[in-house]
This record gives sequence, C-alpha cells and structure tokens, in this order.
Amino acid sequence: MSRDDGDDGNTGYGRRAFKRSKAHFADRVTADGRDGWPVEAGRYRLVVSRACPWASRSLVSRRLLGLEDSLSLAVADPIQDDRSWRFTLDEDGRDPVLGIRFLSEAYDRRESDYPGGVSVPALVDVPSGRLVTNDYQQLTLDLATEWTALHREGAPDLYPDALRDEIDEVMADVYEDVNNGVYRAGFATGQEEYEAACTGVFRRLELLAERLERQRYLVGETITEADIRLFTTLVRFDAVYHGHFKCNRWKLTENQVLWAYVRDLYQTPGFGDTVDFDHIKRHYYQVHTGINPTRVVPLGPDLSGWLTPHHREELGGRPFGDGTPPGPVRAGERIPAAHTP
Repeated sequence: MSRDDGDDGNTGYGRRAFKRSKAHFADRVTADGRDGWPVEAGRYRLVVSRACPWASRSLVSRRLLGLEDSLSLAVADPIQDDRSWRFTLDEDGRDPVLGIRFLSEAYDRRESDYPGGVSVPALVDVPSGRLVTNDYQQLTLDLATEWTALHREGAPDLYPDALRDEIDEVMADVYEDVNNGVYRAGFATGQEEYEAACTGVFRRLELLAERLERQRYLVGETITEADIRLFTTLVRFDAVYHGHFKCNRWKLTENQVLWAYVRDLYQTPGFGDTVDFDHIKRHYYQVHTGINPTRVVPLGPDLSGWLTPHHREELGGRPFGDGTPPGPVRAGERIPAAHTP
C-alpha cells in the first residue's frame, strides 16, 4: 500500500469503492493518563499538513483553545513522496524538534513494518520520538475535554456536555455525507458510485443550509466541534472539491447561506488564520495523480470574497460564548500573505 494514497495517507481507492481506513493508532492523551499518555505541557508535538482537512481540525482547535505554548506544531510539506509526509519546509529538511525527515520515522518507532498509511494529524511523543495517535476523530475531542488544565483563559467550550448528543448526531451526518462524501465522489471509479456520492454531498449541504438559515452555528449559540468539522471541508470546496473531485452541481459561493456561514467562520480568529490555500491546491492537484495526471494546478478560484461582509451576526449567537477570541497568531505559524485572500 502506498504511503501517499490520499491527502492524509488514510484513504483507500482503486478498482473498489472508496473506503477510508480507521485510525490504527488510537491511544489517547488524557488528563489521568489512563492509556499511558498523560496530558503534559511540552511533551507532545502535533504534526499536520495545512492541506489536509482532517489535520486542519486540530489546527483550529489548538488555536481556539490556546494550546500553542503547550503543544508544539510541525507543518509538513503539502507534497508527499513515497516515504510519506516530509519536513522539507524546515531547515535541512528535518523537523527541528523531532529531528526526523519523514513522519514515517515516528510511525516506525512506534511499530516497525506498519502496513498502513502514514496519516496526519499525528501526535508524537517528543522524548521517545514515537507516534502516540493518528486518531483524527478523537484527537480534537480530547483537546477540548482532556486538555482543559492547559487551555488559555477565556477558551471556548467546544464540546459542551449538555449539547454532546446533538453535536455527535450532526457531526455523524456531516462526516458521512460531506467530509467523507467528497472523497467518495472524487475517487469513484464508476458512474453510479460517483453519482450516489455526489448526490449525497449536495443533499446534505442543502439540509445544512436550511438549518443554518435560522441559526448562526450548527448546534447552540456558540462555535462547537461540529462547526470546526464542517468548516474544514467547506473552506476547500470551491478550491478543490468542486473541480478536482467533480462535486460541481454548484459552487459554495452560489449558496447564499453556506457561503455566508463559512465566511463568518473564516473571519473568526482561529479559523481563517490556519488556512493556506496554496498548500491546499498544490497538494490535491499534484499528489492525486490518478485524478489529475498532468499535475497542473489551476489559477482559480478568486479568493477575494472571503473577507467580504457576511452579516451572520444578525442571527445572534456568541462565537466564544462567555470566553474570548484567541490572541494573535505567533510569528512562526503565520500563513504567508500570498497564500491568503
């Protein structure tokens, strides 16, 4: 199995219908350390690609919760090779903390000859250099609920206990039809398979638009984990999913409600300041050679609309509840101006 067989190394496609693999390493970093990995400032390093929507969830959560001082960040090159995600953006092509050239080295230290893909996000134990978890579904929930002792003052509650059942229900539908649905459409190898997936994507988007027409956020009056998970797909929709994955019944900019909703989030500190459109486009169009064998990266779409007024505040709601916005992005983590609207 190739180690770069999808945008996160956690996908499978070919002659059979697309199927996303489950996280193989599902240890959890918890307040009580019950899996052997206690929450501890400075102990772990979060490895991401800014191209990957699954990794982008953890980028947003880390910013909103103010974990930058406690959980260091490694950003991989958006272009993989056969040896997996690589640290060619860093000096000498090595991550300066882990000292490795490829994320696969951390996987190998955890389990040699691991047969699966090397995926991001990945949490790595700095002292041992071993992978702790690549469970992208659980990671952000744990950042919100298990890392509370390290949250910044004023951090929002992204997974409030009273709303968890509804949040889980919404996230399950978003995952099946939107987050993963765009991939099932993009990697479909048959017409019926593609049409079923694409139809499911837009059916769910229309239902979400109906929900968001009357409320600012997906669940409750504040930003929750559900909004983070929808945002990371929507922010990529026109740039890559509409064309590259053939999810082209309409563009996001053509849906008044969803376009306003995603702009609202993009302009909220902690969301748009984690998004690198250059990494997103180059990764999808240059890595997925089975879909785009020429590796040509399109010039569009025009990004200027991302900063236009959205007027979603008229629906009420408080983005951070009783909390406050995160502070400025630290210098070493800022997105280059050329990669933003």
